[in-house]
Amino acid sequence: MTLLEQIMWGSLYLGICFVIEIILLVWCTLSIAHLGARFRHWTRGLRTAGIITLSLAFIVLAHTLQVWLWAGVWIWYDVLSDWNEALYFSLVTYTTVGYGDVVLGSGLRIFAAFAAVAGLLAFGLSTAYLVAIMTRLFEGRMPR
Repeated sequence: MTLLEQIMWGSLYLGICFVIEIILLVWCTLSIAHLGARFRHWTRGLRTAGIITLSLAFIVLAHTLQVWLWAGVWIWYDVLSDWNEALYFSLVTYTTVGYGDVVLGSGLRIFAAFAAVAGLLAFGLSTAYLVAIMTRLFEGRMPR
């Protein structure tokens, strides 16, 4: 891929990752609001644990889908040969661990860096979301 193609395609997949993250966080928020009536009968500790567990489940799902998306990209473009290697590379790139045992050629390095940027931004957004949820929980502003 040329540099321009790497930036274009990388931006596209980064945008798709944003959409996945936002949809799932909004869905989580709506689910918490919808389940507020059910949580109302629980003790405060159980209600807090339930909301945090639900939030974490949505966040894990969002990150998992994004890693699978990037793995699909590596398979689709015939960059990596099998799903095991593609998922492994996607996960270590998305989490910015980057072991370096699987590397791409120079024509795809910028493109692959977009997977790391997607992970950084998604983890940041997820962290901010959890902080907001927990702040509301501990200030007593969640559905009762």
